[in-house]
Amino acid sequence: MTDEPLFDLFSFGRRGRGDRLILSVGEIAQISRIVSRTPEVVVKVLPRGANSLGAVQAHLSYIGRDGDVHLETDDGEILRGKDVGNELLDDWNLELIEQRGKPNLTSTTTKQPPRLVHKITFSMPPGTQPDRVHAAVQNFAREEFGLKHRYVMALHTDEPHPHVHLVIKAVSDQGKRLHIKKATLREWRAGFAHHLRELGVPANATQRHVRGAMRYQKPDAIYRARLPGESTQFRSRVKDVAQELKQGKLQVEPGKETLMRTRNYVLRAWLFVSDTLVRQGHPEISAQVRRNVERMPPPLTEKEFLAAKMLERVREPRVREGELTR
Repeated sequence: MTDEPLFDLFSFGRRGRGDRLILSVGEIAQISRIVSRTPEVVVKVLPRGANSLGAVQAHLSYIGRDGDVHLETDDGEILRGKDVGNELLDDWNLELIEQRGKPNLTSTTTKQPPRLVHKITFSMPPGTQPDRVHAAVQNFAREEFGLKHRYVMALHTDEPHPHVHLVIKAVSDQGKRLHIKKATLREWRAGFAHHLRELGVPANATQRHVRGAMRYQKPDAIYRARLPGESTQFRSRVKDVAQELKQGKLQVEPGKETLMRTRNYVLRAWLFVSDTLVRQGHPEISAQVRRNVERMPPPLTEKEFLAAKMLERVREPRVREGELTR
């Protein structure tokens, strides 16, 4: 992917004094995708149920829908049926790896055993062609893990957003363990987006703070807090925010200052990029950048977000009542 370098919004901060920033063709294309709101790819690591044979077996049954959805291996073999998970466990020698990772009888360690697999999902917004998503993950996995780590994948189309589950053997055939860091995920997102674009699917991979987006709980946070399976910690969080609103004073969280500092840095960086685009002969994209900056919503902490949702729900009946009396 040397022709499509990862766009670093803050790269100008590392330039030497007097050394002007020059945006490459690939970076300009990336900027254009960001400001035109090209659909963003989603790559997630599922954190639980990866360090025991039983958990891996259960996950393979889940992604295979108990035999109704076929699984595709790294060598292109198509597997279907309720027992394919057992076949994969044997083929990958996961039982032996699990035994090696268990503490011996004299050990006093309480650490969790190492992962046997990594569970990843690759998804795109509703309306994206599922076969293209599948093909992009195929190409990405072949390029990233081929002849190194064993893997198996399954395409799911029973939800609005098409997505692929990828299960990767944590230890390669050469004995090297795969470690997934934040930088790894950024590169994987970029790789997935690249392969989608190669297949004619508009796709982008940008960090949230660069786009001015924030990571909050699901939109209907108040409804979620009432669900039986929701965590008590989140329920307590919602209750505390409601109490502060009732008292008429929402206490500022310690992270608000950092949030504002990051947003101000992002805004300055985008304005610098806008000026650079003008200098390089791209005034139209520069104007889009500035419009995008103006449309960025204010950065909110999770508490402020929850408070806004609560106030919104309080106002809804009043708005509907006002509309009916007109």
